[in-house]
Amino acid sequence: MMQQTVHVELGDRSYDVEIGPDLISEAGVRIAPMLRRPRVAVVSDANVAALHLEALRAGLATAGIDMVALELPAGEATKSWPHFERTVEWLLENKVERNDVVVAFGGGVIGDLVGFAAAVLRRGVRFVQIPTSLLAQVDSSVGGKTGINAPHGKNLIGAFHQPSLVLADTAVLGTLTARDFLAGYGEVVKYGLLGDADFFEWLEQNGPRLSAGDMEARVQAVTRSVQMKADIVARDETEQGDRALLNLGHTFCHALEAATGYSDRLLHGEGVAIGCALAFELSSRMGLCSQEDPSRVRAHLRAMGMKTDITDIDGDLPGPDALIDLMAQDKKVLDGKLRFILAHGIGKAFVTSDVPMDAVRDVLKDSMAYA
Repeated sequence: MMQQTVHVELGDRSYDVEIGPDLISEAGVRIAPMLRRPRVAVVSDANVAALHLEALRAGLATAGIDMVALELPAGEATKSWPHFERTVEWLLENKVERNDVVVAFGGGVIGDLVGFAAAVLRRGVRFVQIPTSLLAQVDSSVGGKTGINAPHGKNLIGAFHQPSLVLADTAVLGTLTARDFLAGYGEVVKYGLLGDADFFEWLEQNGPRLSAGDMEARVQAVTRSVQMKADIVARDETEQGDRALLNLGHTFCHALEAATGYSDRLLHGEGVAIGCALAFELSSRMGLCSQEDPSRVRAHLRAMGMKTDITDIDGDLPGPDALIDLMAQDKKVLDGKLRFILAHGIGKAFVTSDVPMDAVRDVLKDSMAYA
């Protein structure tokens, strides 16, 4: 069966994530039961809209649902106050009411921004995620974290606001560039590394099939990733404990994203891949896992044609100390201590604040080939 459903269990805020090809054409039937009136407000970005907005309009029309749509510019810079304000004002102009549904149709940027707009509009309206990138399907569309970026750092302004439904149409992944697909794959690998060694092994064997467009493999990988995220979110919705495991690779990643100005020099999923390689390298040097674990992580990322080290990022970067300063800006800092997700082995991640900065500096130096 090519369509799968993962249930995210959160009491009265529970919802389903539907995964499989051609869900956009079924959007109408799936969203209709939630509506008081046959109309939805859709927010998308220019790239996604050009490729898929008419298909969504048609999919909604089959159930007699009208659609109004706002197109925002594509890219990380859209996750900002001006575009947030524009989105909220547009939703109000279009008379979106308390019991209406807002649809976030795009990648992680649109999902985060529109989810946050839905969270604050009239103190909270329901929203549906239709994630169009692999990254958004396996990560940002599930779990209710919404927000925008501040000059001080990523996602510092936001709210927890769970979607009412997620439709992850795996056929849409066929329109991603190879680079964007692999960036999303960085988050897929992360799930194996943090909690499921068997899944990582499956990816080592099936990664090339996934990359080449095998639909069954894609559905399987997205479903497993979403299931792992759903289980963790159900245990720890607001990140008091276990949910932090999902940040494997992210302490390094966020510093590298800040250092590259949140630009196309480094996509989020590429930063996560490098961050996972560095987290395993650090774990190995601290004697927490075997030396072959980081080698295996890097070998798989390289086999998939992915970035594994800081030297893989084009252009100049600040030195190790400056990167450590950037890590300290992250919202994952607790009581002034940097929190790292390290590992006792593949599939065995844990959270710790007990990391010697000298070890971090050495790992960064080596990854930067820093003399």
